[in-house]
Amino acid sequence: MSPGVTDSQPIRLLYIDDDPGLGRLVERALSRHGYRVSHALSGDDGLKRLASECFDVIALDHFMPGKEGLEVLSEIQSLSSPPPVIYVTGADEGRIAVAALKAGAADYVIKDVSGVFLDLLRTAAEQALAAERLRHEKEAAEREMREARERAEMLLREVNHRVANSLQLVASLVAMQQRALGSDTIAQDILTETQSRIAAIAQIHRRLYTSNDVRFVEMDTYLQGLVEELEGAMRAAGREHTITLTAEAIPIPTDKAVSVGVIVTELVTNAFKYAYPEGATGDIRVALSSTGEQVVLIVEDDGIGWNGTGEVQGSGLGTKIVKAMASNLQSAIEYDLQHAGTRAVLPFEI
Repeated sequence: MSPGVTDSQPIRLLYIDDDPGLGRLVERALSRHGYRVSHALSGDDGLKRLASECFDVIALDHFMPGKEGLEVLSEIQSLSSPPPVIYVTGADEGRIAVAALKAGAADYVIKDVSGVFLDLLRTAAEQALAAERLRHEKEAAEREMREARERAEMLLREVNHRVANSLQLVASLVAMQQRALGSDTIAQDILTETQSRIAAIAQIHRRLYTSNDVRFVEMDTYLQGLVEELEGAMRAAGREHTITLTAEAIPIPTDKAVSVGVIVTELVTNAFKYAYPEGATGDIRVALSSTGEQVVLIVEDDGIGWNGTGEVQGSGLGTKIVKAMASNLQSAIEYDLQHAGTRAVLPFEI
């Protein structure tokens, strides 16, 4: 008995051939090896049998009156989940075999008069069934992996949603603390900066919650939301500068996007506070572009200018944060000394 074939589960083979004598011979020979053979004397008969019964494998002759084997093979392949087809021909002609394999046949066997044909047919059928089982197992494994990944991504999106909500709650608590400070402007400014830093990270998680791929953040939409929040927060604090954003739709890995967002927050906040004299208004420009694997972030203004050296205004915490985030990106901030105001440039690889 053939490997993998049991008395309770015979292999159901449909043999399509206009030769009734050979059909009986195939049926007798294969039944001894656990097959249940059904013989159809024409292509149309075979297609009818295939529509009404279930078969594990098909053996299809090439030369038949009416529809030839290749035409029948084409109709079989158009069915939903067709069984594998072993193509049978009496001619040792490579052209026919190649045409059958291109049309979707799993294998081909040449008829002979020495009796080897029956052994070859059985071997080809078993190999085709083994290949079919492997294909189904592969598809099932891929489907399970895909479903598991989708479940993981759904859970991760939910986590990002909850983290974003939690960060929003923290920002609200900081705002409440800020309002309780009364006239202490220094402390209020510190808490405003803290809110902006929290917002930069919360924006990432909000974007990931609605993203189709939680591994990456689309930087154009992320920076747009971040810039709007920064501008609103600074205007609420009495600073009326305008932020202009020019950003390409660059997908950046999540960890790097967090670093970029925090850097933009710090540089824009510093520009709002120190770029222009008290009472003056001006523009702050943020740009993100890419060439190949390298991305360039630019934050600039037309104010009094700073080249990255000399005394730092404020506590210096923002500068330390920018250096730390740039280090995470394996890069460093460069200042354009030819620019009239301040132009901070950050090149990094993705």
